[in-house]
Amino acid sequence: MLRLAQMFVPSRAVAEEVVQEAWLGVLKGLDRFEGRSSLKTWIFRIVSNVAKTRGERERRSVPFSALASEQASGSEPVVEPERFDASGAWSAPPAPWEDIPEEHLLSAEALAKITEAIDGLPEAQRTVIRLRDVEGFSSDDVRNVLEISETNQRVLLHRARSKVRRTLEQYVTGG
Repeated sequence: MLRLAQMFVPSRAVAEEVVQEAWLGVLKGLDRFEGRSSLKTWIFRIVSNVAKTRGERERRSVPFSALASEQASGSEPVVEPERFDASGAWSAPPAPWEDIPEEHLLSAEALAKITEAIDGLPEAQRTVIRLRDVEGFSSDDVRNVLEISETNQRVLLHRARSKVRRTLEQYVTGG
């Protein structure tokens, strides 16, 4: 619950408050739980709703220019256009990783690069990739917790994975 809350708020201390508030909401609302989703999904939805509300309140002090740059980053292409030729075929396909020692990909430095890449994603992409690939949530659970459509979840996850892969590819190939 704490890790989910931290995805929406700026600090661990605020996330801890969100979890406490969410538990109060769970306890007060348990008699209204209808069983249309799993209890876990219902609880995590409460956490995400409380965290989103608190995160919005906390972000009101962020300069407007910072928000504009995050919005703009969502419209960039997933793969750089210069990697394709005029016909639309790959001119510079992704480098194969079969020849790279596994220890290199699993090193602390590589994991730090991945974490850094995830932390640099726009909020929606960062949240989806963390829930799916770091926390291991199913697609249905992510959609229910974040209250987004299947298509939106797929697009956010694809863009996030592509950006993280690009960062890891640059690290691995030294580019």
